[in-house]
Amino acid sequence: MTNSRSHPKFNPTTLEMLRAQSAPLRGLIRGIEKESLRVSVDGRLSNQPHPYGLGSPLTHPSITTDFSEAQLELITGIHDTAQACLQELNDVHRFVYQGIEDELLWPSSMPCMVGKDADIPVGKYGSSNIGQAKTVYRRGLGLRYGRLMQTISGIHYNFSLPDDAWTALGVTSQDQRTDAYFALIRNFRRWSWLLIYLFGASPTVCRSFTTSMRHSLQPLDEGSLYLPHATSLRMGPLGYQSSAQADLHISYNSLDEYAESMVRALTQEFPSYAEFGLTNGHQYHQLSTTVLQIENEFYGTIRPKRRTYSGERPITALRDRGVEYVEVRCLDLNPFLPVGIDVEQCHFIDTFLMMCLLANSDDDSMGESNRLVGNQVRVVEQGRRSDLTLQDSANSQRNMIEWSVELLEHCMEMAKILDGDNATTTYQNAVASQQTKVDDPSLTPSAQILSEMKAQNIPFFRFAMNCGIEHRESFAEQELSQQLQSVFNQQVIDSHHQQQTIEAADKQSFSEFLTDYLALPNT
Repeated sequence: MTNSRSHPKFNPTTLEMLRAQSAPLRGLIRGIEKESLRVSVDGRLSNQPHPYGLGSPLTHPSITTDFSEAQLELITGIHDTAQACLQELNDVHRFVYQGIEDELLWPSSMPCMVGKDADIPVGKYGSSNIGQAKTVYRRGLGLRYGRLMQTISGIHYNFSLPDDAWTALGVTSQDQRTDAYFALIRNFRRWSWLLIYLFGASPTVCRSFTTSMRHSLQPLDEGSLYLPHATSLRMGPLGYQSSAQADLHISYNSLDEYAESMVRALTQEFPSYAEFGLTNGHQYHQLSTTVLQIENEFYGTIRPKRRTYSGERPITALRDRGVEYVEVRCLDLNPFLPVGIDVEQCHFIDTFLMMCLLANSDDDSMGESNRLVGNQVRVVEQGRRSDLTLQDSANSQRNMIEWSVELLEHCMEMAKILDGDNATTTYQNAVASQQTKVDDPSLTPSAQILSEMKAQNIPFFRFAMNCGIEHRESFAEQELSQQLQSVFNQQVIDSHHQQQTIEAADKQSFSEFLTDYLALPNT
């Protein structure tokens, strides 16, 4: 009997339900969050504070910072076409470049010249309690994992279905939507290695990135290290890894199981973190001494999400109102692309996520989670090897290329439905384009980066700088319309006013606020 953990299998009735409706998959909803480091003209991590002219990172709807004060996070609204989503991301970039003077945005996921770990500035969000909490959380990340790791950047892709699509699928309640999203997540975790192969764009790093860590990388040139068949070092042992989370199993079998396993990580003390203590003198340097300070500290390739109210914990929002969308977190910045991603990639991700949603989805287990981590590391480090094998749910070794072809066949079946509903061929074209990368690994972004470095005889640092300079010049040539300029200018003004309002409204001490902020109801 075919095991759906390894082999996608659609329910024919479900596909017929979709085909029988009038364009139920028109208007899939997506949004993008893109991280980028600000660097100086000589390529060093910026030591300048977040520019005032870009607004308050606490309250601006489109421009904030991630871990570091020098790490921008650019956020789009939600859009029912990929083109509109990327146009907004492009517009935000154009405005940002007006406000960072002669700096540029580092175009790669892996950083280079960031200096000493202690010199990497954490994000600052003002004097309000919530602003201080955001900074303390980042101090905690630096304390636990090192600040260098936190400067790694990526793209987060938020995805959901419109109401008409749920109706066509016979999903009539929020509980059913939540269950469906968790089924999507389980399948995504099983097959997300394919996205790492297709879109991984970090096969090499600067030597400066590895000065304080053990690794198995090989010298590529005097300034770069790499692995010959690597795809996305960001997603492997050099990237978002945590010994504290190594034995942590977060279950995605249901909202209840997810919440229970997440709450356990949020309340279980971790000895090494307890040794750090909560404060360094009078200053907090982590929010808690538990395995996870807050939910966002858990590293995964995908998350269930629900927009939160002011001061509300993400796990509380999920428990109370269910899953609203999923957040894909395994995408590298493509340094060849001005905003790190393009329309074709968006269309393929949409197709892939719909396949994950509609395919049969067995329950997960701790054993499976360990197996999936092993598959991910193999693709990260050896993904472009033609003889690479991965482990399926029957503990059998499967050739990665053959498995990729099978997944893409199911994606193509899904793409035909999407194109039919949208009166296009773009989804099928996107899948066909990915098939060429499976047929010829030299067409993958990871291979293209190494090829370009070799052709120009330049190290990774110079390659990334050249791309960044080219992107900056491209954005400089694109003037914002007067209307858009006015909108962005007003957002800056409003965001600073909103931060001031939040700061003026605080009545609690920070320690009192923190107790309430970290409280987990019904635990």
